[in-house]
Amino acid sequence: MSSNDLAVSARGLSKSYLIAHNSSRPTNLREAIVERVKHPFGVNGQERETFWALNDVDFDIRQGESVGIIGRNGAGKSTLLKILSRITYPTRGVVDIYGRVASLLEVGTGFHGELTGRENIALNGSILGMSRREIKNKFDEIVAFAEVENFLDTPVKRYSSGMYVRLAFAVAAHLDPEILIVDEVLAVGDFAFQKKCLGKMQEVSGAGRTVLFVSHNLTTVSSLCQRAAWMKAGRLHHDGPATEVVEAYLSSSMAKTDYHDLRSMGRPHWLSSPLRLVRLVFNNGDPVRHNAPLRIDIDYETTGAADGASFGVAFASPGGGRVLACDTDVPGDRFTITGKGSGRVTIVISELQLQPGTYFLDVGCRSGDNVGLDYLPSFGQLEVLPGPGTPTVIVGRHEAGTVRVPPAEIRHGFEPGGRARPAELLEVKG
Repeated sequence: MSSNDLAVSARGLSKSYLIAHNSSRPTNLREAIVERVKHPFGVNGQERETFWALNDVDFDIRQGESVGIIGRNGAGKSTLLKILSRITYPTRGVVDIYGRVASLLEVGTGFHGELTGRENIALNGSILGMSRREIKNKFDEIVAFAEVENFLDTPVKRYSSGMYVRLAFAVAAHLDPEILIVDEVLAVGDFAFQKKCLGKMQEVSGAGRTVLFVSHNLTTVSSLCQRAAWMKAGRLHHDGPATEVVEAYLSSSMAKTDYHDLRSMGRPHWLSSPLRLVRLVFNNGDPVRHNAPLRIDIDYETTGAADGASFGVAFASPGGGRVLACDTDVPGDRFTITGKGSGRVTIVISELQLQPGTYFLDVGCRSGDNVGLDYLPSFGQLEVLPGPGTPTVIVGRHEAGTVRVPPAEIRHGFEPGGRARPAELLEVKG
């Protein structure tokens, strides 16, 4: 691959930090005062450890590629983006960047709080190397996208976090960068604006520019990006096609959302019953897919009898609305539990029609007289991946809905006595 085709190239990229540990931490106010008087510079009892946030990372990104960066918190994703944005420098290794970079890593990146929105647009454009003419030509488009017309001459320190992000993203995306870098900061905005931003990133990528996108929303990564890089403990663990890397990440023990240990999770204070839910497993640990069978195993333990118990699992959208519930009581199945022991209830759905995406989970059990035996609202989440027959959804441009409805029967008819007119008899007036 020639350098003419590259947008970013990194070799041996590493970043370390010194972390201090206090081995003799004071346990009360008197000890803290004495410790501070004895050691005003806070050096006593501190041990220093070298932490490698990035460790020997190599990669090349071609011009026009959309790359999603995924991994657990602390894996090194944000550190990598800060180095690429030249906010910090590597401890060792080199990175070559071919093109103008616009980055949005956290609320307030590159903005001066005392300046107005209008002035910050000009400032950011200048930092990106834009001429006055280029900034002027894009100004109205930026303001319209950010939806801050009424606050354009207000210092941005008075903006809400959502307004801040809207303007920052609008500037970063509209000033024609060759490379656009976006961290999870878009989660600050409302749902409509997030869709708008994702659509804009698709547009930027479609115009042949490079996009680097960090997100924990794996469905968005699969839809928006051609390629994904999985960061793990500061190293590049897996790099390849987005759908392949996302599937490997979800299938790993680090990222499983298809198994939930419920023993230590908090319950509503009013619950006091002989039954406790202890485990929830989807598809025996395999990824959950749209339009494919879904198996739900609910394990429970009891200390006494429970009559007419029914079990259920509910799925809610990111906005909090419940979109699907699976309850053993719907087909009339209830269970009599006679005493101390354990058991399992299995629910099978032949074809899961939830669209790919992230869903929040509720799970519960109630008795025959509708008294709650155990209940865990919004205790975890589940990622539904594309499956057989999943239609392609263009993120930000088309809303497919949460649940896919099978094709409906289509009928066509007309009023009795109606008569279609032949096309050649229709009069066309110029």
